[in-house]
Amino acid sequence: MSISIEDIQTKKFSGKMRGYNQDEVNKFLNQIIDEMTELEAHNHELEETVKSDQEKLKYFSELKDSLNQSILVAQEAADKVKSNAQRESDITLREAQKQATDIVAEANDKANQVVHEAAESTSKLTIETNDLKKQTMVFRQRLQVMLESQLEVVRSNDWDTLLKEVDVSSFDEIQKVLGQTLDNSTSQSVNSSTSMPETSAASATSEVSQEDSAVDEGQTVVIFPDDSEK
Repeated sequence: MSISIEDIQTKKFSGKMRGYNQDEVNKFLNQIIDEMTELEAHNHELEETVKSDQEKLKYFSELKDSLNQSILVAQEAADKVKSNAQRESDITLREAQKQATDIVAEANDKANQVVHEAAESTSKLTIETNDLKKQTMVFRQRLQVMLESQLEVVRSNDWDTLLKEVDVSSFDEIQKVLGQTLDNSTSQSVNSSTSMPETSAASATSEVSQEDSAVDEGQTVVIFPDDSEK
C-alpha cells in the first residue's frame, strides 16, 4: 500500500520516554512532504506527457495506417490506369495497322487496275493504229492505180487519133467515141493494176513506212476512209 502526502501529514505518533525529538521528527516529515509533493507534481507532469505522447503515437499510427491504405489504393488505381492505357494503346495500334494495311492493299489494287487498263488501252490503240495504217496503204494503192489509169488515159495517143481521123458532126457522136476510148483505156489500166509488180508493192510499203515515220515526227497525215466503211 502506497503512502500519500495526506497520510504523512495526518500521521500521529504516540509518546514514549526517551523517544525521538518531536520537533526534529516534524521537521523531517515536512521535508518529506515537500519532496513528495514535488515528486507527485513531477509524476503528474510525466503522466500527462506520456499520455500526450501516447495520443500522438496513436494518431501517427492511425495516420500511418491511413497513408498505407491510401498508398495501396493509389497503387491499385495507378496499375488500373496503366493497364487500361496499355490496352487502349494496343487496340489503337492494331486499328492503325489494319487501316494502314487496308490503305496499302486498296492502293495496290487501284494501281494494278490502272496499269491493266493502260495496257489494254495501249494494246487497243496499237491494233487500231495498225489497222488504220493497213487501210491507208490499201487506199493509197487503189488511189495510185486509179490516178495512174486516168493519167494513162490522158497521155494516150488515141486523143490525137480521135481528133485527126474521126470526123464527127454532132455532140452525141463525140460522146460516143470518147466513151468507147475511155472504157478501153480504163479496162486496160485496171487489168494492169490487178497484176501490179512486186516493185510497186515494195514502193507502197516503203511509202507507208515513211508515212509512219512522219506520224511519229508529228507531221500531219490525211487518212481517207475505206470504201467498205461507207
